Amino acid sequence: MKIPKAIQNLIESFERLPGIGPKSASRLTYYLLHVPQHELDKFASAVSNLKNQTIICSACFTIADKNPCDICDDPRRDKSIICVVEEPLDVLALERSGKYNGLYHVLHGKIDPLNNIGPDEIYIRQLLERVNNSSNGTAIKEVILATNPTMEGESTAMYISKQLKVKNSNLKVTRIGRGLPTGADLEYADHLTLERAMEGRSEY
Repeated sequence: MKIPKAIQNLIESFERLPGIGPKSASRLTYYLLHVPQHELDKFASAVSNLKNQTIICSACFTIADKNPCDICDDPRRDKSIICVVEEPLDVLALERSGKYNGLYHVLHGKIDPLNNIGPDEIYIRQLLERVNNSSNGTAIKEVILATNPTMEGESTAMYISKQLKVKNSNLKVTRIGRGLPTGADLEYADHLTLERAMEGRSEY
């Protein structure tokens, strides 16, 4: 039996998403066939507007709906501390813990030579410039390296630490504590684990 072209196209589109295999893609597609047309239109509009109605913050590089983002624009945040994370989802995870009140810097990836991702492919240079030039006129006192505890995350943290200390010998560079198991992602950690990891950070 030949699958209708419209169904096949959507299945293939779903398969391109991370974590979605052929079976999951098929189930999602056939589920959507039973959804009322107005719900499908709403879903399609949400996808269509995903990039049109979001922007990358020019200060911390997280995804937001305005520039600067709400966190960078909040006068109550401690602008002398920057927490470095791999992805925008990590910012959301740390914010849920409610125990961090500084600024963020999103790298949008990690150093991964096997996939041809070097320091120049992620937002490391912008971090160094941000620290050297101070953030919003406030001198940076501490940079927290909160990359994921994977081999690539550790390598990225080590590289950033060395680069930061070249021109900032008095800068405090810390690594989040080992509340996170090796190989885990911040995105999936519960708030208590993140709280302990943040509180247990150490000099790097």
